[in-house]
Amino acid sequence: MHLTTLAGHALSRGRTPADTYALLARRTHKPLPSARAVCLALHIPLAETTRRLNDCYDALLANPRTGSETDTGELLEALGVFDIPKSLTDTELTVVSLFLTAVDAMGGIRAGHQHGLQRWFTTGNLTAAYLSLAAAHPLPRTGDPATYWTTLVTAGELLTTTPNPDTRIKYALTHCHAQATQT
Repeated sequence: MHLTTLAGHALSRGRTPADTYALLARRTHKPLPSARAVCLALHIPLAETTRRLNDCYDALLANPRTGSETDTGELLEALGVFDIPKSLTDTELTVVSLFLTAVDAMGGIRAGHQHGLQRWFTTGNLTAAYLSLAAAHPLPRTGDPATYWTTLVTAGELLTTTPNPDTRIKYALTHCHAQATQT
């Protein structure tokens, strides 16, 4: 049976992508083809799958240790290798563009926060991205608070126009409005 078919079967039975990877890697002792099979079973395009796996190949897949398949699967999942890309609407693309403007106006961003934002952009979880940016602050010396907060106000207003907006967006938008008036 083809690895992608096996991965699809495991996923359809409720296994997580990390568990599915571990299962295939333990059976085949081939980490790269196992990871590729999970991505393809999740309908991640081959070119994107290749890019993602190339980014982590040396660190996670080149020299696997026996018994580390579960840990490797969890790391691949945490890195976003198995994130399913969502096609964004024009409004959502505008919101992402505003988020990128806000990130620039922060004057610097922690690597973990940036990684989280990238994953949320990929999966279309713009609510989580907005809430994380609304809870952050521009850096005192290098940030541009006026641009940061007004950009987040605009993004929040757009997010409230989407069908069934999360109520937390309204609270975060109120916070961003308050911050924008103080700058």
